[in-house]
Amino acid sequence: MVEFLAALSLIVLFGLVSVIVFEAYRRRHNNAHVEAPAIFEDPKSLKQVPCPNIFDPAEKYLSLIIPAFNEEHRLPGALNETMNYFQQRAAKDKSFSCEGWTKRVAFDFVEKYGVDNARAILLGKNHGKEEAIRKGMLHSRGELLLMLDADGATKVTDLEKLENQIHEVARKDYHPGDSAASDTSFRISDVLIVAFGSRAHLEEKALAAMKWYRNFLMKGFHLVVLLTAGPGIHDTQCGFKMFTRSAARKLFANIHSKKWCFDVELIFLCKWFGIPMLEISVNGSEIPGSKVNPLSIPNMLWELALMSAGYRTRMWKI
Repeated sequence: MVEFLAALSLIVLFGLVSVIVFEAYRRRHNNAHVEAPAIFEDPKSLKQVPCPNIFDPAEKYLSLIIPAFNEEHRLPGALNETMNYFQQRAAKDKSFSCEGWTKRVAFDFVEKYGVDNARAILLGKNHGKEEAIRKGMLHSRGELLLMLDADGATKVTDLEKLENQIHEVARKDYHPGDSAASDTSFRISDVLIVAFGSRAHLEEKALAAMKWYRNFLMKGFHLVVLLTAGPGIHDTQCGFKMFTRSAARKLFANIHSKKWCFDVELIFLCKWFGIPMLEISVNGSEIPGSKVNPLSIPNMLWELALMSAGYRTRMWKI
């Protein structure tokens, strides 16, 4: 009986590994993603206009990428807060320029603020949040690029925490002293840095409010993430991340994941390319409709297994 169970376990394990390797092989070209031409509509002329490219020089200081699908109730509040912040900051700093990339649901805001400040990128059918982020990143004009969720769980004003830390590290590591401030050839877009917003400082309070099985599943997921991507970032799932233009160029041109382990793969690729990572505490709040279903964790684990197999076997090319 023991021999039978051992043999059965080996068969099941072999079958699972085979399925993972096969699926990872099937997704080996996923970094191509959706290669339909990136376009946005000018709300005045209703003409479709080609998007800029991440490989072009930056035209703005800051770009925000907000993925949105069926967000009619939550997105307006987040966009109003974001645009008000931009207007206040631009009034204080005349050199400040920005743009926001969103999906079709934000078309009214594009019409209100103009295509130079907000654009609704068209993806055709819904390809998922991660593909919307990737597409927005690859067709933004900013020196700094921020991805954030449409639910407004993290206040847009917290972007200054990430922005300031990126500039501080850039000055220290690439331009000793104050030379960066006086060197007119220095551009933050040319420095490889990623800043991850983190709610890890709120974790203890959040875990205390969770049911025991949610705690168990989340701690198990964090352990698997640690084993897959390695140490460095505690809160991998916070949707508030800032990239320099050169870092975004490397990361989003190579990322394979379209679903659950998108954030984890970003960390893996940062380590692969040797891109410095910063983890910075941001304020977060629980937004109705934003809670992750514990039943999604098996999907996350599946995606992590595929990512690990894909890169470790070199089937996933960079």
